[in-house]
Amino acid sequence: MGASFRYAVISDVHSNLESLTAVLNDIDKEKIKKVLFIGDVVGYGPDPVGCIELIKKRCTYAVAGNHDWAVIGYTPSDYFNYNARVAIEWTKEQLGNDELEFLQSLSIVKVLRKESLFLVHASPKEPDAWSYILSLHDAEINFQYFNERICLIGHSHVPFIIERLPSGEIVLYREKIEFKESCRYIINVGSVGQPRDGNPEAAYAIINDKYARIVRVRYDIEMTQKKMKKAGLPEFLIERLSKGI
Repeated sequence: MGASFRYAVISDVHSNLESLTAVLNDIDKEKIKKVLFIGDVVGYGPDPVGCIELIKKRCTYAVAGNHDWAVIGYTPSDYFNYNARVAIEWTKEQLGNDELEFLQSLSIVKVLRKESLFLVHASPKEPDAWSYILSLHDAEINFQYFNERICLIGHSHVPFIIERLPSGEIVLYREKIEFKESCRYIINVGSVGQPRDGNPEAAYAIINDKYARIVRVRYDIEMTQKKMKKAGLPEFLIERLSKGI
């Protein structure tokens, strides 16, 4: 498979400092030194500044997500639903020049050639259209748009691992996989700050040259919700954290 490596991969933090801190603590327990971030540090949650600071400090490589781009004006706000727009406008008011410059510095894709990894928030086919990979058919199309062995994504907040066999057959896994020779992969690492797979625990992935696995971490959801209420963020965004939807 080429160079040996070991990374923690995080995505969709969405200004949730409690969940990000819990995940980074878990990564430390796993003794993983290198962290990849694949978009949406801001949006929805109450702590955009604190989350940006941690991502800057802890992540080896980072790419932009659609909420990151919305806050700096690269993605039009009419792309988003009402609740997301409210959170984006609130986030803009919280950020200073340092935070905005960091978001502006993020590329939309990142390729790690030695490890044969392709990093993108939404999809390799149209990175800045923010399309979702929601089905095996979507995955089949997107395998044609990157050359690397493994593509790491977020965006849908639902973790999965998709394996493409040399025959072209595509297989779905939910939690872990041992990499096979001559196969290629699309891995959604789930969401740190707003899971949507029915499990409210924060999600991230551990990946090395031999396997990948999805990790779940408990965090203080009530603390995040209290902060969101104090900030006046939409009730729907507050309630969904408890349900993982």
